[in-house]
Amino acid sequence: MSATPHVVIVGAGMGGLCSAALLAAQGCRVTVVEKEAHPGGKARRLPVDGVGVDAGPTVFTLRDVFDTIFRACGSELDDHVRVRPAETLARHAWNADERLDLFADPARSEEAIGDFAGADAARGYRSFRAEAAHIFELLDQTLLRQGKVFWPPQFIKRLGLSRIGEMSAIRPYEKMWTVLGEHFTDPRLRQLYGRYATYCGSSPFDAPATLMLIAHVEAQGVWLIDGGLSALGAALQKLGETQGASYRFGHAVTRIETNRGRVSGITLDNGEHIAADRVIVNADPAALADGALGPDVTRAAGRLKPNARSLSAMVWLANAKTSGLPLKRHNVFFSPDYAREFADIGAGAPPTDPTTYICAQDRETLSVEAPLGRERLQIIVNAPANGDTHEYSAEERDRCTEAMIRRLHHCGLELEEPVPHRLLTPNEFAKFLPSTGGAIYGRASHGWAASFLRQGTRTRIPGLYCAGGSTHPGAGMPMAALSGQLAARTIMQDLASTRQFHPVATPGGTSMRSATTENTG
Repeated sequence: MSATPHVVIVGAGMGGLCSAALLAAQGCRVTVVEKEAHPGGKARRLPVDGVGVDAGPTVFTLRDVFDTIFRACGSELDDHVRVRPAETLARHAWNADERLDLFADPARSEEAIGDFAGADAARGYRSFRAEAAHIFELLDQTLLRQGKVFWPPQFIKRLGLSRIGEMSAIRPYEKMWTVLGEHFTDPRLRQLYGRYATYCGSSPFDAPATLMLIAHVEAQGVWLIDGGLSALGAALQKLGETQGASYRFGHAVTRIETNRGRVSGITLDNGEHIAADRVIVNADPAALADGALGPDVTRAAGRLKPNARSLSAMVWLANAKTSGLPLKRHNVFFSPDYAREFADIGAGAPPTDPTTYICAQDRETLSVEAPLGRERLQIIVNAPANGDTHEYSAEERDRCTEAMIRRLHHCGLELEEPVPHRLLTPNEFAKFLPSTGGAIYGRASHGWAASFLRQGTRTRIPGLYCAGGSTHPGAGMPMAALSGQLAARTIMQDLASTRQFHPVATPGGTSMRSATTENTG
């Protein structure tokens, strides 16, 4: 190994971008290779009707994760992007008359829920909020921000014997849908809070009640970034460049190479070889197991069976006029039968009457509250991750579009017809995310053992690591960033153990804590 270790990062998604900046800040030579022409991974912008529409994640939470990363590199998030707190978390509708807004201020949300569904519902919201907050408090520092654990006894040790009695409070053995019934008798509120399971690509009917913590994360604050979440990827690239990291776009990695059992470099689609002391794969670990990154590393990670995949989606990127229900930035239009939706998906088909989410990207900006004329919309419906086995025909795409428009119409929102749009199906996601079938979130969080089965930072091949939304701690923008932070921390720990490299002091004096316990995935 050279005096200055060379770390190559495959993929410029959120996890890879965060790893790159942190490692470069500590003196590593870092090269990021990305097949697309831009940074951000899933946080991308695509052209529609002459304008760019954000086509990836839409909700920005846990801002402190990104603040920590920028400060570790001697900078501030606010120096790179303009970030503002959202007053309204989301607008929800079941029909043209039943609507509910939730707010960043929990007192306002409680009042709104009471007005919408009565005093019992408001009390249920208080009890739910308290339980979700407690679950998050138990897991935040013990699991989400530390390396993966492989079995409950390891987690108990990390939690501390004095708190072993609180293990049951995490409620890993109970279904989320069932536990929500303890707080909400109104089926609409049960559906609203059950939907948070889909934030990590899972069904509330199969996911553990532990995932109620996602609602607490959102209630802590949703942030709006001027320029959309795709702007965050560009900001992280710039942050890495200030630390000395280099980026190569428009080149796919065809092979990760090994020598004597440990990683030695990569080969690009143009035949170029780049030697490396360490490699981080910022992609779904299934790509390793399936051989998409060459035969040397197929044993690095386990295969993901199709029935263990998370949700995919039908995503309409539109530039359209709207009328009727006034949109907020985040909007949800619920179907009348949530169980049937997930039964349809389980049977391998998009829902016939789908709950529909709209991110109205031009709403609640600094310049306007409601845009005049056309506005940029990302419209999302959950779908099965079968993009590698089922070809969505033109007729099927049209049926899905018609079902989505009917749901919006039923809730009082009208889109101009025909809608200028671009439709992404599980087929498109399967091509964009190799070896996944279009699963956007990696492994589904179904069953109590899901967290223990998720790929960890280290792989079975020395010198090869994973980061991204399919790696521990899980899906979502802040979780992907945490995975990148964990990958950087683990590499620095491994380099220090060789006694051949001494990291430089990071700007601002931020240290990298030990990546305890976590070994391979």
